[in-house]
Amino acid sequence: MSLAKHMYESRDFSPMPILADALQDAGCEDDAILSHCRDAKQVHVRGCWVVDLLLGKA
Repeated sequence: MSLAKHMYESRDFSPMPILADALQDAGCEDDAILSHCRDAKQVHVRGCWVVDLLLGKA
């Protein structure tokens, strides 16, 4: 949660792959979420559905 909050507030989404690893370590098995976070071609901005979902903004 702290990583997602930091990314949201700083608008620096470069740690998305790290977030994917943390989510997987916490038991997340959702391929859509993990793939989205790890997709190097994906442009992440404030409003990213994964970060919003984690922060309860979705």
